[in-house]
Amino acid sequence: MKTGGRSGRKQVRKPRLSFELGELLDRLEVVYGRSRYINRFDPMEELVSCILSQNTADANSFPSFIRLRAAVPDWAEMELMPVEELELLIKKAGLAKQKARSIQAALGAIREKFGMYSLDDLRNWEVEQARDWLTTIPGVGPKTASIVLCFALGRDTVPVDTHIHRVGKRLGIFSEGMDANRAHEVMDLLVEPGQGFRIHNTLIQHGRQTCMAPIPNCAACVIRDDCRWFKRVGPEKLREQMRKKRTGGKRVSG
Repeated sequence: MKTGGRSGRKQVRKPRLSFELGELLDRLEVVYGRSRYINRFDPMEELVSCILSQNTADANSFPSFIRLRAAVPDWAEMELMPVEELELLIKKAGLAKQKARSIQAALGAIREKFGMYSLDDLRNWEVEQARDWLTTIPGVGPKTASIVLCFALGRDTVPVDTHIHRVGKRLGIFSEGMDANRAHEVMDLLVEPGQGFRIHNTLIQHGRQTCMAPIPNCAACVIRDDCRWFKRVGPEKLREQMRKKRTGGKRVSG
C-alpha cells in the first residue's frame, strides 16, 4: 500500500550503475567486516533518542536521553508534563526548547495514530509508507525516520548521513545535485532484503576511514575501479584544483 505523502513530487529513478550494490558491499566487508544487526533501543526510544541527537554530538545527546528515561520512564507522563520541565531535563542535548516540543508532538501523534505509545505496527507497513508517515511528525526528517525503521524495526532502509551521501555521490549512486533527503528514496530502490543495516554501517565506515572529505585515500580503496569520481576526477586532479583555488590560478615556485 502506498500513501499520498509524495503527491506532487517527482519520483526518483533507480540509477543505472556499473556495479551491483550487493557485490560492492561484499568487497567492502572484506575490509571492514560484516555488520551484525543489533537492536539498541525499542522504536519509541530510538525515535526520542534521534530527536535529541539532532545538531549535537552523541556525547551530549546520549547521556541526556539516559537521564530523561530514568527521570520519566512513562511516555504518557512525558507527553503531558509541562514543557519547561522537559526542557530542563534535556538541556545538555542543546536546542532544548525545540526538541522538547518535537518530543511531545511525536508522542501525541503516535498515541493518536495507534491508540498507544508504540510504533510496532510499522513493522507491517511498506518502508516508503512508514517513512512518509513518520516524517509528518514535527522534528522528524527522512534520516530520523530511516534510523528508527532500520535500527529499531529491522527494516531494509538505509539512513543517509553525511558520509553515505558523500560516498554515494562519488560512486554515482546519487546525482551531484541530489540532497540527502531524496537520497533515501534512491537507496530504497537499490537495497535488497537483509542489506539495509549492512549497507548503512559499511558505507559509513568507508566514508570515515577511506573515502574521506575533502580528499579520499583512493590508493587504499578496494572499490575505486567502480568509482565514478575516481575515474573522472581522482585525488591528484582535486589537489590541483584546490591548489589553483588557493593561489588564484597562479603557479607557485619551489
